[in-house]
Parts: sequence; structure tokens; C-alpha cells
Amino acid sequence: MEFEPLPVLSTIMVCPDQKSTMGELKLSVCDLTFLAFNYIQKGNLFEKSPLGTQDLLLRLKSGLSRALAHFPPLAGRLITDDRGFIHVDCNDAGAQFIHADGSSLCAKDLTSPSAVRLCFPMDGTIGYQGHFKQLLAVQVTELADSVFIACAVNHAVVDGTSYWHFFNSFAQLSRGEIEISRAPDFCRQESSGLMPPVPLNLPPGLGGPPMTLLPFSERNFKFSKESILKLKSTVSDRANGISSFQALCGLLWRGITRARNLPPTEITTFGLAVNIRHRIKPKLNPHYFGNAIQLSLTFASAEEVLNNGLRWCASQLNKSVAGYGDEEVRKGVREWVREPQFPNLRDLGKATVVMGSSPLFPMYENDFGWGKPIAVKTGTANKGDGAMSALPGRDGGIELEVILAPEAMAGLVSDPEFMMHVCTTSVVTC
Repeated sequence: MEFEPLPVLSTIMVCPDQKSTMGELKLSVCDLTFLAFNYIQKGNLFEKSPLGTQDLLLRLKSGLSRALAHFPPLAGRLITDDRGFIHVDCNDAGAQFIHADGSSLCAKDLTSPSAVRLCFPMDGTIGYQGHFKQLLAVQVTELADSVFIACAVNHAVVDGTSYWHFFNSFAQLSRGEIEISRAPDFCRQESSGLMPPVPLNLPPGLGGPPMTLLPFSERNFKFSKESILKLKSTVSDRANGISSFQALCGLLWRGITRARNLPPTEITTFGLAVNIRHRIKPKLNPHYFGNAIQLSLTFASAEEVLNNGLRWCASQLNKSVAGYGDEEVRKGVREWVREPQFPNLRDLGKATVVMGSSPLFPMYENDFGWGKPIAVKTGTANKGDGAMSALPGRDGGIELEVILAPEAMAGLVSDPEFMMHVCTTSVVTC
């Protein structure tokens, strides 16, 4: 079902309530990697606010202005200096604040991708465009029976950890608290090995028109706490240290490999985004603001994935992540500097899957003053065949967003091994 565009009632630029003294913040190699990625689009659905519209907007604008003072890069713009290094100019230019009339929609309509899409700003924008566009946009959509608050943030400036740190702080200040509970750390240590030693040569067309998308299908698969514990018990013991999430990823790896009907000798790849804040020496501050993630890659032939069993698959993922330390981080940085790559999640290839986000992110902790969210929704950003995201379940458990080619999705939802662990599933994109 298609929905008409929502009327935009107002659009303003919100600036920090205090002038920034930060100046310029140099992008790290981890940041630069995401210049070709779409802005991160995540949002929360809330019960209808008891506040009137004007009071609601005043509260949110004030909270955003105060939050930007704590997170000055999000009120800035990207610049490329004379040497070719890219920085965030913390110039207080501001973040966009949009108020949209969603009275033609109800909360239940947000099971439709075309409806959800209307509630997000900056659709299709990529990181490099932060040179001439705002780095953060907030859209508040008042639905007939609820309120949706969405943020779109430049992925070259934040990863998931930093994204939800800001979102939580924005909510905290909007509900009237004096200070945020966790101050962000903006230190850029050369000793970390993450800073580019040479200027970046941007490939032609990086900021050009978006690529043509192949058709894909998206489903949300929900796994209860009980189902996940049962799954883990089948693959884990005290010796191997396999986590619940690794067990779940192993299950998904097998199901997708089977659904894609790959030749036995085809090499499959499972990419798992790992937080490197605690993996490098010296360690970064846990509240380091920026991108501090790399992909831990695990390779196996389709035959190995399907014939060696779930425990074997989960153990391979466990070994890859467990062994991902300072040496691997620095090696990844050196290789990228030697040959910069600007991947995107729209075109991963027929034998690759990548798991992003995390079920540990505090997505349900955003209370703007009238209660916690009733749902988390994502926009169209960075979605393509094999791109997946892990979200926390509202009542515990884990929810997986899985995007596949239509024929592979049909195979996954009819896979007995995979579906026996799924609590519920819903189609979100056709």
C-alpha cells in the first residue's frame, strides 16, 4: 500500500544553546570508511503525548539545542582542508528540525515501509554530502494516535554506539534533566592508529547520484529470550564461550546459505560489526564519539556451513570475534590507507551477509517525558541483499531485520531449522 507524502508544517535549523569551542575534529580512518554510506536512520514510536503540539515542539527543540551543546560535531559541517584531510567543522551551523503532520496515519500503519519512510528525513543522503548538508536532522511526526521521533545522522560522524548515546542524551535533556548522564569523549589520539597519516584521494563520483537498487525483500524476525537461551544451549558450553548472539548469527548464516542455493564450493562471508573501543591499545574511552567499528569477517564454503552443523558455524564466528584485537585493528587501518575502499550495503554480493547494529544498544531508553518507546523503526538507509541489523526486543529477546533477494527470503522463511527458533515474523518490505 502506498501513502501520500506527509505535509511538512515547519522546518527550522536548531543551533546549540552554547557556542562551541571545539574547532575542527579530524575524521579517523573508521569515519572515512562511511563516506559512501547513507545517513543512519533510526526512530522511536511513542504513545500520543499529553502535551499540546506547541508545548511538545518547544520541549523537543529546547532539548535538541541543549544536546547539541554537548555534541558540537552534530551541529557542524564537513570540510576538506588544503592538504586533503577531512574534518568536522564544529561551527554551530545547526541541525535541521522538521515537524510533519502524520494525522492521516496510525501506529499500525508503520508496519508498511512506505509509511515508515515518510517519517524519516534525509532519505538517500550519503556521508560525503555532509560538506554541504547538515550532519543531523530530527523529524517529529504526529500521527493520529502516536508520535514518531526520528533522527538521521551522518554515518561518517557516528557509529551505532555514538548514535544512541546522542539519542539518549537528547531524550534526557528534553524531559527536563539538568545534565546528561554520560559525557561524550572527542579525543583523537594519534597513538590509537586510527588517524589517517596521509590525505585521502576521493574516488570520482563519490557524492554523485545513488546507484540503481535491485529488488529485495525485508522481514523482521523476533526471537524470545527463551528461544535464544535454548538455541545457545545447543551450541555452547563453558569451554567454547559462544555467546547467544553468535549462536543466533550462526543459525542465520546457515539459513541464508541454504536459502541462496549456492554451489558447494562457493565461499561465503559473514561480516560482523565489532566495537573496537576496548580492542585497541591504548583503549578508547567507552564514550568515544565517532566511528570505532570494523568488520570481523568469517569465511567458509557453502558446503562447510551446511555440513558441519550449527555449533561449528557459531564457533567460527566466535573465533573471529575473540581474536579481533589491537593487531587486527591496526592491520585493517593500514590496509585501508594503502587502498581506500568505500563500500556500501546496497551491493554486498550473492554470498555475503553483514550484521550491523546491536541488541545491546539502549534503543528503548529514550523517554522524552511521557514514557518509553513502544517500538523502534528504521528507515531505508543502507539496505540491500544480505544487509542485516540486530535490535533489542521491547520485552527482551532480539529482533533481526533481514534483507534478502525475494527468492532467498522465500527460502529462509520456509527453512525448518531457522524458523523453529523464530517467535514471530513480519513482512516489512515487499
